[in-house]
Amino acid sequence: MGYYGSVSRSRFHSLILASAALGMVIFSLLTVRHFFAANFPETIFSGSFYDLSAFFNCDSSAYSPIAQLMGVPLGYFGIAAGVFFFFGLLFPSPAMTRTMQTLALVNFLGVISLFMYSFFILNSICLLCLGYYVFSTLAFLSLGKIAHSSSLRKLKSFFSPSLKITMAALILLLAGAYGYHQFYQAKLAAQQGGVAAQIVREFYSLEKVPNPSFISPFWTAKATEKFEEAPIHIVEYADFLCPDCLYLFYQLEQLKKEYPGQLNIAFQFFPLEGKCNQVVDKDLHSGACDLSYIAAYGQEKFLAIHDEIFRNFKKARNPEWRQKLAQKYGVEEALTDESTHQLVQKIINTGAEYEKTSARYPHGIRSTPTIIINNRMIIGTLPYPHLKAIVEALLQEKEGESESLQFLENWVERK
Repeated sequence: MGYYGSVSRSRFHSLILASAALGMVIFSLLTVRHFFAANFPETIFSGSFYDLSAFFNCDSSAYSPIAQLMGVPLGYFGIAAGVFFFFGLLFPSPAMTRTMQTLALVNFLGVISLFMYSFFILNSICLLCLGYYVFSTLAFLSLGKIAHSSSLRKLKSFFSPSLKITMAALILLLAGAYGYHQFYQAKLAAQQGGVAAQIVREFYSLEKVPNPSFISPFWTAKATEKFEEAPIHIVEYADFLCPDCLYLFYQLEQLKKEYPGQLNIAFQFFPLEGKCNQVVDKDLHSGACDLSYIAAYGQEKFLAIHDEIFRNFKKARNPEWRQKLAQKYGVEEALTDESTHQLVQKIINTGAEYEKTSARYPHGIRSTPTIIINNRMIIGTLPYPHLKAIVEALLQEKEGESESLQFLENWVERK
């Protein structure tokens, strides 16, 4: 009997560990890819593909404060862990096994912490992250079975890594992390340079679309009485329980601060809930219709309610919180008021006026957020530097400063 016990048992658990390591690497690569795609899109036409609902979505994770550490995406450490397990299987030794067991324990504790953070803080789970959690747990369990010694010695082996192997692995880990850090910094720089210029070009290549036949009377910014007279006029199709809409909310708040008196923004209710939205076949956000009714009941109270909902995004999913919100603003009747329901329905139905932008859905407004900036439609969100670049280009065009594409050269300098 060798170090790993019987040959058959050794092969079985090694196969399980190899499968787990492969799964860890694959799902980590996917999370890293999604992190950069979500935070650093290189085209106006890119989007996210891992969101099933407000709870099962990866954008919340990609935008969270712990998605990266000094520019190094968290998924990189998962890749490194999976690769280390493969290396340990290729070059087995007692010292290597102990080190793998220590790594598996640390990784497993990290997985538990991340799951709790996602569940209780973000109130959402990324399916890509969940895949990594499952394979990490499998790796931890398989390494616990590899040792054939007594339970006490098996437990001690999880806390007895080889110092030499650990130091060598840490050096390689830091080298790879530095590479990702440099890549992250390059991405940041590109967002405010060539990529932003490309985004503006693509924006101007979009065909113009008309504003909806009925523009919502609920505005979050007002520069002029007539909607289209503002230098920048934005129709915002949004859902109060949509994570990307929360992201856009903070972007628009920043735009309003930087460009006072320049923006008209109409909030076009588009809750992705079958209870009130028949324009698109999605029933993702239970409670989104009720939040729309509450916000629409009194126009003079809309902005305060709108802001409070987004600033309490996690709480807004709770029916009791929604009831207290209605009571706070004295709009309890909104949930049963037929005229309010009809008004919200009228706004939602304008989403059916646009030509389809996907073979899967019959109408152009098919997801949230969708914004129409000066009659050009953008589906999804952009990094703030890109959104600002578009606004700068439009303002310079209004001021007659760009007869061609001059704005691509100087939009960054504008204050």
